[in-house]
Amino acid sequence: MLKILAARHHQGYRTFPYPKELPSLPDRLRGRPKLDASRCPPDCKLCEEICPTQAIRRTPQGLSLDLGRCLFCPACEQACPTQAVQFTTEHRLATRRREDLQWDGREFALARQLDEACRRLFGRSLKLRQVSAGGCNACEADTNVLTTIGWDLGRFGIQFVASPRHADGLLITGPVSRNMELALRKTYEAVPPPRLVIAVGACAIAGGPFMDSPQVLNGAAAVVPVDLFIPGCPPHPLTILDGLLRLLGRLEK
Repeated sequence: MLKILAARHHQGYRTFPYPKELPSLPDRLRGRPKLDASRCPPDCKLCEEICPTQAIRRTPQGLSLDLGRCLFCPACEQACPTQAVQFTTEHRLATRRREDLQWDGREFALARQLDEACRRLFGRSLKLRQVSAGGCNACEADTNVLTTIGWDLGRFGIQFVASPRHADGLLITGPVSRNMELALRKTYEAVPPPRLVIAVGACAIAGGPFMDSPQVLNGAAAVVPVDLFIPGCPPHPLTILDGLLRLLGRLEK
């Protein structure tokens, strides 16, 4: 026992001081990109042609990127000869509305907080049932990371629970395969109202690389109403946490 206490004292405090300050983010993190249509050569559509999910388009008004479809792969950035598309390490990506993920490079509409009545219910204690609706386990793994000592999701009053009957909402990952449709509906109906639904990752938002396959439903919104969209493939744990805290009104910037 003394050895355990000594080891714990030696290790010190391990939880990140977020949101007072950001944890160290790797340079290779691909977050929200910069779009500069003024750099696009006339009639160039290299980025549009190479995108595996048709997330980026060249329009008469400029470049348009659907962050809900985006896999955050470097294909468009590498194909662009003029660097009109460049990924940054900006981790703030969550939005309340699906249409806000249709982005043209101007000011990004970050997720708004819940209304006052819902914040009184969920602001200090939010219990979520995680549903993997055909996911590859990447988004699930990054969600699980939030429960480790470094992030300690519980200090914000947010916890994952085993039963939807004990939950305030669902956190859904995966493209929602047809085999999971009924299970997702039943899980949603088992959550006592009022309830929240959070779609995490490109698959849960738009189907990801499986989009338009006859075996998937192109995301959670095809089955249940979604209150928060967190894009990425997978989203960084900080991106997920940022979205959750904005939903609860715990972040403003």
